[in-house]
Amino acid sequence: MRDGNSPTPDEQTQAAEVVGEPGAVQVIVGADRTRIVLSGEVDADLGAELAEATSEAEQRGLPIEVDAHHVTFMDSSGVAFLARLSIRSQHRVRLLRVPPTVRFLLEVTRIGELLDIVDDDQSAPFEPLGDGAPTA
Repeated sequence: MRDGNSPTPDEQTQAAEVVGEPGAVQVIVGADRTRIVLSGEVDADLGAELAEATSEAEQRGLPIEVDAHHVTFMDSSGVAFLARLSIRSQHRVRLLRVPPTVRFLLEVTRIGELLDIVDDDQSAPFEPLGDGAPTA
């Protein structure tokens, strides 16, 4: 028996389809820069991981680049993360392969003015230190 507030099986299926890809943060330390790879939904659920990535990148003292190519959604937590990185880094932070939804947020919030937004990364290939395994 179903009450009037319970979703029907069709509504449950539709709700499941709306849920996006869970977000992820990886920090990869290279010989000459630190790369932070963001993917999926970058939101408040990633708060601890974003803070840890900021700390680790800051401790390395290398230039930081953020690969946002696989970001499907970003809220104010992601924007705050990028702002925090730009303020704490000794170097100007590079944001690589920015999807349109993220680019819109950067323009509206003007955080994009604090970052170098790079569509086609023509710099030297990124070479991770050690075995190339992410550190976070």
